[in-house]
Order: sequence, then structure tokens, then C-alpha cells
Amino acid sequence: MLETQTILKEISPGGTDPEHFDVNESWYPVHYLQDLDKSKPTPFTLLNQNIVLWWDKKNQSWQAFLDQCPHRLAPLSEGRINEDGLLECPYHGWSFAGNGSCQKIPQQLKGGSAETSQRACVKSLPTTEHQGLLFVYPGKPENAAITKIPTIEPFETAPDGWVVINTFRDVPYDALTLLENILDPSHVAFTHHRTVGNRANAAPLELEVVESGKQGFKGIWKQGLTPKQSGEISTKFIAPCLMWHDINSQRGRILTVVYATPIRKGECRLFARFPFKFPSKLPSFLIKLRPRWYYHIGQNGVLEDDQIFLHYQERYLEAKGGSDNFTKAFYLPTKADSFVFELRQWVNQYHAEPFPGATFSPVLSKELLLERYHSHTENCASCRNALLRVQQLRFWCGVMAVIILAVVPPLMLFVNITSVLIVVAATFTTLALGAGWWGLNRLERQFYHGRLVPPRNQPEKSRP
Repeated sequence: MLETQTILKEISPGGTDPEHFDVNESWYPVHYLQDLDKSKPTPFTLLNQNIVLWWDKKNQSWQAFLDQCPHRLAPLSEGRINEDGLLECPYHGWSFAGNGSCQKIPQQLKGGSAETSQRACVKSLPTTEHQGLLFVYPGKPENAAITKIPTIEPFETAPDGWVVINTFRDVPYDALTLLENILDPSHVAFTHHRTVGNRANAAPLELEVVESGKQGFKGIWKQGLTPKQSGEISTKFIAPCLMWHDINSQRGRILTVVYATPIRKGECRLFARFPFKFPSKLPSFLIKLRPRWYYHIGQNGVLEDDQIFLHYQERYLEAKGGSDNFTKAFYLPTKADSFVFELRQWVNQYHAEPFPGATFSPVLSKELLLERYHSHTENCASCRNALLRVQQLRFWCGVMAVIILAVVPPLMLFVNITSVLIVVAATFTTLALGAGWWGLNRLERQFYHGRLVPPRNQPEKSRP
């Protein structure tokens, strides 16, 4: 193993052509490890290729296969992991080991060996685990082991003391649109007014690119988003799918990290990570008090602040010639758009469009753009479990309220002295259960869909 490591030299993502970034020759995160279910296969789409993720018990590792059985092309993600720990096709029960080889064909006569044919194998994609994420490599398998994984460098260089809030969501716009949006800090004051921004803090922002090349770019901020924000602030884009803002001051260090994993044209999986490091232990303690699902509800609301207009924006850009024509389609007169300009220029210079020639689908309705269940909840272990508990609690609140209303009136016929106390207690309990049922019902809806009217467009509270 050591000898192999000395022979193999790590290479950067994107292939060996200095003038072209091959988006297939890169590692992409596809799931947080804590959200994956080892008992069943999980479907995913990476760069327009349907794959299935599953836990290989024998080798104690996650596998990624092309989501097609070689027999009759049924999706393996609709199958199961059988008693032998093999991935079993739902159509005819063909079973596959972690290396993609076929292990069993139930329809075959005794003594047959059709499963040994190369045609009976499933295409397997390289996988690796790093920093709590499962990564998949869609390019040439022989390059996977030597291609650098896009990781959060501050975690590697100074791993201790971080408290991290993680979320993810399948968003209805392109990976490039997502990266462009996050690389633009000046939109926060307006788009996210009353969630994580404030219009009153809007101010000139000067951004400067200090390094740039095939592997991405680095930039610095000449000032913060607010007059009181101080310290060193920088931004880094690691091609093709990772970026972060690094805010480092005396009060602590905060990163805003985003991976944009391309699913298909006009859709990507966003992984957002918010690492914090404070001199005091109190902020870290307070952050850990709240459950993961609670943060996800709030973060889904923040994402929905710009979800609708980003879906439209990329279609308007396509109509004006796409990224190739961005300098004419966009009017970028200020230094606040420096990182946006650099990203689009990088795409054009290195021919890094993930889906060349593809067009966007028709515009989706606002209701579909704001749905949360399929884009997040069902794929998140924390939110799935929280939703189940909320539904159970709501059910029992309703049952208990009905029981009290049904039992108390007959009971009062036999009790005279304490009848008033019984009525008061029953009324109070029923009202409390009703309020609980209503609150839980409202909470349940937040696992399914977002607000049609973003907080920034809601009426401001009148001042006396």
C-alpha cells in the first residue's frame, strides 16, 4: 500500500487538458452519511446519470451503481438489499455484489454460468467518505484514486473546535446558478431581509479576485456586509462544485460553505455547511442545544427567499445567449459582482458547462418551487423522524381531546361537589390539547412546503 501511494501522484480535478475542465473528472458529494439508510438502496441522479447508493455489508462500505439492472434495465433502486447482503433487482431477483458482479440469476438452470458473463455485471462508480459526506466519482474509474477530493480546507488544517450546522436540499435551478448566487454577498441585505439580512445594512461592497486558474479562484472583501463587520474576509471557489466565505475576526471564525452537485440541467443538490469557532464555549453550547431538524426548517425558509426568482433568472439568461453571452446579458458595473463575473468567465474559459447543449425545462409553478418534502424531508433522517413524531403527537392530542369531551359530561351526573372543578379542568385541558393540535399541525406543514410570500415582501410593522 505504501509503495502504491509513492507511485501514484495526486492530480487536480477536471482532467489533464489545461484548456478544458472536464466536469466528469471530479468527486461530487451526494449525501450526508448520517442521512443514508443502510437497510435499503437510495436513488440519486448525478450529472444526468441515475445511480443507486447502497451499503455493502460484506465490505463495510457504500457503493454506487448505475441504476439499471443489466437484465431488462429495471431500476435497482426499486429493489432491496437481500438476506445475503446483495443488491437485489425488483424485477427478476438478480443479485449483485459490491464490485458490480452478478451473484445469482434465479431463473437459471442448475449448472448454468450466465452470471459470470461481463454482460451480467452492473457498472460501478468509485465512492469515498470524507468530512461526513459520501462522494461519488462519475469519470474514469482509474482516475478516482489519484484525483483530489474537494474538501473544506480549514477543517483539514485546523480540525479542532468547530461546531457545524449542516443542511441540504434539491433546488430547482442549475448548480452554476447556485454558485453564482452564493458568490454574491451583496444580495443578502435585500433578498434575505427579515431572515438573515436587513435592508438597512446595504452598503457599497468592493470584492477583488487575487488568484484565478483552472482549479478555481480566491477573492478578498475590502469591507464587510455591515459597517460593524471587521476582520479578514475571503472567498474561495474550488472547481467545479465547492465555495466558501471565510469570516475571521476577534469575535470568532465563521464559514459559509456550499457544495453544488449537478443533478440535471436546472436542478442540483445543495449542501450547506456553517462551521463556527468561537473563543468562548458558550455560543457553541447554545448552537448544540437545538435539534438538527429545527435548523433545517429555518434554513429551508432562507433558501426559499431566492428560490423563485433564480428559477426564472437562469431561463432569462438562456434566452439571451446563456453563459457565453453573460457580459451582454448582465450589466455588472460594480465591484460587488466581481466573483459573479469571475465564475462565469471561468465557465467560458475552461468550457466547464456541466450540460452543454441542454435546455431548461418549462417554468414550474410557485407551489412546486416551494415544496419541501421531496426536495428535503424524505431524504433527511432528522426531519423524517421529527415529522413522524409531530404527526404522532398531533394524533394523540386529538384523541385525548375527544376522550375528555366524551367522558366529562356523563361523569358530572354522578359528581356534585367537584363538578365545577371538573368542568374547569376539562375545559382547560381540552383547550390546551386543541392549541397543541393546532400548533403541531402548523409545524407539520413546514416539513412539506414553504411560504408563498417571502418575509421581505410582508408588510413592515408600523412604528408608533
